[in-house]
Amino acid sequence: MIHQHVVFDIGKVLIHYDPHIPFRDIIPSDERRQFFLDEVCSHDWNLEQDRGRPWEEAEAEAISRHPEMAEEIRAFRRNWHRMVPHAYEGSVALLHALIDAGVDVTLLTNFASDTFREAQAKFPFLTATRGVTVSGDIRLIKPDPAIYEHHARSFDLAPERTLFIDDSLPNVDAARAAGWSAIHFIDPDQLARDLAAEGLPVEAAGRP
Repeated sequence: MIHQHVVFDIGKVLIHYDPHIPFRDIIPSDERRQFFLDEVCSHDWNLEQDRGRPWEEAEAEAISRHPEMAEEIRAFRRNWHRMVPHAYEGSVALLHALIDAGVDVTLLTNFASDTFREAQAKFPFLTATRGVTVSGDIRLIKPDPAIYEHHARSFDLAPERTLFIDDSLPNVDAARAAGWSAIHFIDPDQLARDLAAEGLPVEAAGRP
């Protein structure tokens, strides 16, 4: 079946994300920096901002656990822009190729509301699709089945004709459980092969 709808994740599919980048300067010690990103401002801690928790609450919660690292905790949000240094040009070219070929393309992302708007300003291609579901706006995060249902309902997607692309296997599995097809993103070259195997038009993907 030719897919009518293609849904892209954003972080680590279209744009690079790495909190270590600014924190190599902020916390030069490898051991202390790893502790900070594993235990203080961890992935799970940050995910709550993707679920809609305000940064002020997030900072207060982390400072209550580690008051000795208050300045480093506050530095996380201030330096967020440095954590997304560049886009994956190959993935962006594929996104444009699909749009140019008339394929319906939308975005479904775990992202805090405010940082997503910053990302759109920094990476204008994030405004090129028909629309986006931002987890922080609706207080649902992947892989919760409800966020896939919300996205399909919001954009009138037929699940059996929808193809989802994400770097996270749990998110990919949840999309399949929702009745979508899904591709586990590895890198842009593999994505191009996978999209072509699905019968999607990616020939024009040389465009920057």
